[in-house]
Amino acid sequence: MPHHGNEEEHNSSASQEPVIRDNRKVDPVTGQARHPEGEKHADAPKGESPVGEPVDSDGDALAQAEEILNGIEVPAEESVAQGAGQAEAAELKNDLLRLQAEYVNYRKRVERDRAVAGEMAVIGVLNSLLPVLDDVDAARQHGDLTDGPFAAIATKLENALKTYGLVRIDQTGVEFDPTIHEALIQQPGEDIEVDTVSQVLRSGYKSGERVLRAAQVIVAVPA
Repeated sequence: MPHHGNEEEHNSSASQEPVIRDNRKVDPVTGQARHPEGEKHADAPKGESPVGEPVDSDGDALAQAEEILNGIEVPAEESVAQGAGQAEAAELKNDLLRLQAEYVNYRKRVERDRAVAGEMAVIGVLNSLLPVLDDVDAARQHGDLTDGPFAAIATKLENALKTYGLVRIDQTGVEFDPTIHEALIQQPGEDIEVDTVSQVLRSGYKSGERVLRAAQVIVAVPA
């Protein structure tokens, strides 16, 4: 019966199929991670543990998720990248603060320069009008501006200039101050203990703390 034996051997070999085990940790169909214990006991009936005990599907899923999360480690390269990102953010913040400080200083400097430019413009106008004021003083001393329309115009001009901070320096009987007075003549005076302005030959003017022109005066000095 050799022929019959060969036929049985042929059928036995044909019935045996190759067994392929999928050891991948991620299911290619669902994309979910596979539980290592589930791979070892793949033949266990659905809903039972390998020892024949029921399996809690929710608890098993939570255990799988916890195990996967616990097994995840942040690569060293990613940690370094996070540290570099924080350092870059801190550097950008410092640059922003420095830029803001520079802008504040620039704005203050612009406002200060604008104020100085406005003050210099006013001073330039006042200086240009000082000869006109000298002519008004001379006309008033000669009695030409005691009354009439020109006297009113002169008064309006002087009042308008006062609104821009123009102050006349024409006081007599005050102590001589070289910062606002220019002594043209010195005369001995009676009962004088310090140099004193006895007469103003030409009025001086100042705007605020800035002296536009010193007053030309005669100074009485102690005898």
